[in-house]
Amino acid sequence: MTRRQLHLNAFLMNTGHHEASWRLPESDPYAHVDLAHYVRLARIAERGTFDSLFLADGPQLWGSVGQRPAGALEPVTLLTALATATEHIGLIATASTSYNSPYNLARKFATLDHLSGGRAGWNIVTTAGAEAARNFGLDAEPAHAERYARAAEFLDVALKLWDSWEDDAIVADKAAGVWGDDAKIHPPRHQGRYFSVEGALNVPRTPQGYPLLVQAGSSEDGKRFAARYAEAVFTAQQTIEDARAFYADLKSRTVAAGRDADHIKVLPGIVPVIGSTEAEALENERLLEDHIVHAHGVDRLERLLQLAPGTLELDGPLPADLPPESAIEGAKSRYTLVVELARRDRLTVRQLIGRLGGGRGHLTFAGTPEQVADTIELWFDSGAADGFNIMPAVLPSGLEAFVDHVVPILRARGLLRTEYGGARRTLRERYGLPRPANQHAIAPALV
Repeated sequence: MTRRQLHLNAFLMNTGHHEASWRLPESDPYAHVDLAHYVRLARIAERGTFDSLFLADGPQLWGSVGQRPAGALEPVTLLTALATATEHIGLIATASTSYNSPYNLARKFATLDHLSGGRAGWNIVTTAGAEAARNFGLDAEPAHAERYARAAEFLDVALKLWDSWEDDAIVADKAAGVWGDDAKIHPPRHQGRYFSVEGALNVPRTPQGYPLLVQAGSSEDGKRFAARYAEAVFTAQQTIEDARAFYADLKSRTVAAGRDADHIKVLPGIVPVIGSTEAEALENERLLEDHIVHAHGVDRLERLLQLAPGTLELDGPLPADLPPESAIEGAKSRYTLVVELARRDRLTVRQLIGRLGGGRGHLTFAGTPEQVADTIELWFDSGAADGFNIMPAVLPSGLEAFVDHVVPILRARGLLRTEYGGARRTLRERYGLPRPANQHAIAPALV
């Protein structure tokens, strides 16, 4: 009997996910603006037969540039370049529904899907934070529920735009002088609360129909949104029990929304720190923690927890009177995860900063390749995940270690493909998802 197959996504972040990764001798502090660096990473992930790679993004300069390499290249542009350097791996970019317009963004992703041969994915975010809001003429960030209401209408408009060309709208009849069929072009003519969009997209329907839709919010609003729209979900859980609960809840919500539970893939993040022995892995982890500048971590925690500067004491616990998640308008689910982690493990602020330094709340695991593979297999077989968002602590070495030493174990256990196969397949096909039918297409009559 063939085993269910893991889905693996490579989450690429400049010199690595650990905030101190850039300080290691092997790291290039300028890698975040170097195309050759990202080409190398994409090819390593493709060698490991990953389903996809992913670039995070936000429309603001976040935090202090003193902490780590700051800023990021615009991801759709960068992925377009990576599409020419790879053949099989999916290409997922983050883009905000709060600070974009549906027409321009739908056009960008349609273009990427065409140029990549059907490998585009969109990580849909609503963008928390006053810093981003002020970059777009707002005094403060919109309320959490308001951001998700706008996101829902944004998605509805984008889907109309991607379906505004039927698949066979291009006739290409040279003899008759007819290039396309105007009857198969369907302008959205959308008038809503947030958007007014009249005309059809100026890019034909793409190989996938529309890009793989990815989402990363785990708040109540985020889970409702994911159940309605998302086809893959990037999530963060610290324990297998929490991961199982999230997995079961999201699958149940998806069914309640009238969708197939298998049409939404849950991928928790994991930051693997790998060594040839467990002691070596723990030493690698300790070396990274020793390079953390704690002042940056304190500042970051105070902003996340919405505390006044100078509130936190490095060797003391979090304050007992933190506000509930319901009072938070920013990143609600990440706020709750961090507070629960600190309370559950009775961490000081210094210890919490160390735990968050590698993955900002995602599971960090130091061990041998076999131990990393065991953890992945356990979560996968226990109803906690459909795959994993692999977040190397250091790049490129962490990704190379995972591909060279963990991937062969997963393959030997029948959990991961050994090759992509001859036919060029779309990202949707990699994730076991159907190509969506155009909402304007007429089903053929049964004879």
